[in-house]
Amino acid sequence: MRLFKLLGLAMLFSFSMPGHSAQPPAATETATFAGGCFWCMESDFEKVPGVVDVVSGYIGGHLQNPTYKQASAGGSGHAEAIQITFDPARIDYVGLLEIFWRNIDPTQADRQFCDIGSQYRPAIFYHNEQQRAWAEASKQMLEQTKPFKEPIVVEITAATVFYPAEEYHQDYHKKNPIRYRYYRYSCGRDQRLKSLWGES
Repeated sequence: MRLFKLLGLAMLFSFSMPGHSAQPPAATETATFAGGCFWCMESDFEKVPGVVDVVSGYIGGHLQNPTYKQASAGGSGHAEAIQITFDPARIDYVGLLEIFWRNIDPTQADRQFCDIGSQYRPAIFYHNEQQRAWAEASKQMLEQTKPFKEPIVVEITAATVFYPAEEYHQDYHKKNPIRYRYYRYSCGRDQRLKSLWGES
């Protein structure tokens, strides 16, 4: 989406203006997104050049060290999410935002595809004020240019403690490819994404 390229240039310029501290980029940075089933989100982002690592886990709840059973039942308040380690020299945060939006249904607040409940809410968990500004700007711009009528209801909130999910959830699409593909298809994820965004 060209609008995100323009957004990236604009935001880069704004943070380079006098009055903003010009910090050299870290070797790697962190992004945290929730978009329903973390198996699917992990699979989508692991394909992205510049992404170093993707971990499935839980964020935004009130229990410490939640289990999958607690988080998936919705009682812990957590969202299924992924934490991404990325190389900003190869892909910037704006590029990750573009991929995030195109891989979720931003019109559903407490569900994604066939998964229902606040634990599947879509969200951007920002790690600093620059990420917050980029996320909010991308949401505002997308609201003005989206190819669908429904409003965008994705929350943008500060990142809290991220708890990695149990090991059997990590790289589930690689460990259990047949089950993963069946789940993704039967859940209607790709069909809904196509109806929202059109062909990739």
